[in-house]
Amino acid sequence: MTSSLSYVHPTPSSPWGTYLSQVDRVTPYLGHLARWVETLKRPKRALIVDIPIELDDGTVAHFEGYRVQHNLSRGPGKGGVRYHPAVTLEEVMALAAWMSIKNAAVNLPYGGAKGGVRVEPRQLSLKELERLTRRYTSEIGLIIGPQQDIPAPDVNTNAQVMAWMMDTYSMNVGATATGVVTGKPIHLGGSLGRVKATGRGVFVTGREAARRINLPLDGARVAVQGFGNVGSAAAELFVQAGAKVVAIQDHTGTIFNGGGIDFADLMPMVQRQGSIAGFTGAEVIDDESFWDVDCDIVIPAALEGQIDAARAQRIKAKLVLEGANGPTLPEGDDVLAERGVLVVPDVICNAGGVTVSYFEWVQDFSSFFWTEDEINVRLEKIMIGALRRIWDTADQHRISLRTATFAVACERILTAREERGLYP
Repeated sequence: MTSSLSYVHPTPSSPWGTYLSQVDRVTPYLGHLARWVETLKRPKRALIVDIPIELDDGTVAHFEGYRVQHNLSRGPGKGGVRYHPAVTLEEVMALAAWMSIKNAAVNLPYGGAKGGVRVEPRQLSLKELERLTRRYTSEIGLIIGPQQDIPAPDVNTNAQVMAWMMDTYSMNVGATATGVVTGKPIHLGGSLGRVKATGRGVFVTGREAARRINLPLDGARVAVQGFGNVGSAAAELFVQAGAKVVAIQDHTGTIFNGGGIDFADLMPMVQRQGSIAGFTGAEVIDDESFWDVDCDIVIPAALEGQIDAARAQRIKAKLVLEGANGPTLPEGDDVLAERGVLVVPDVICNAGGVTVSYFEWVQDFSSFFWTEDEINVRLEKIMIGALRRIWDTADQHRISLRTATFAVACERILTAREERGLYP
């Protein structure tokens, strides 16, 4: 009797299509829980909203917004909000589903959710961006809340956007509700260590994976795609560990320096102007050549769907650390596996952000805040423990780390589903 969803039309390379194929690959390892697997292939709730705002010139513009709650069996929804012109319902559904897997993989008491608005935020003034954020928050206010669904920053959103979201929700409920979002400014109940948490998680899982394959980090060559919050923080930590970042790609282009890019020169410039454009300490190469760079570690930390079969064939690295969500297509995964390249999948590799978001949420409820050192120690402990459990599963079944992460996570989600039963 089960049919596919009528309102999306996934292709094999679309985000939702990629996610569905990942679920299909894990189903044989779920045992008796496989009877519930269809739960994972359909979101619990998807809200599409219209966001009208008055622009600075007096005209009214309309934007399309989404909030998808994929699965709430293990707790309230948790997942970011992205502002990007290419956002679609299908993409947000996939991102919400990956959040379900990610939260379960590191054993956080959350389900998966995600939000997005189809907008190019660089074309809006700060005031227009605030109006967009406040209207979007009001529209999805029906289904978010500290115990229901807790948004966080994602692509093109930051602590300021979270502050506006928190304030708007608080005004609507008549009380300050710091726990409704995470990734907030420190003065509004944000957590120390949150900004760099995702990048730190990429580094921690990367360090553990490098140990497994006997790849010394000292002198290792790293190529980073995407130099926002995640890519830059991970790159800095690898440099501190003795690695050399030889190539960086962001939305303005690609730079290369075989001897290693000087971060003391680069980072002040990136913080000042928000991109790597114009950096003189490296040569500019064309974007597609990024995938041919001679390196040991590649960190795709931009958008999904970057590594297809052809690019997977060209990658020279021994280790791929997925800082972004869904950067590797299933056929790319297969090629990398055949070539013996180890992929640490997004659903564990970039889970540092949601882990420290969880710490922030807990701190907001108790109004008791931890030091940055305490947070980093707890983050490492959770990430390393989760990765070990996943590696044991991978070794036991002789499956990839991605399928093993899905196996661990789906077992937790579907066990919760089974124990809760169906209501009514």
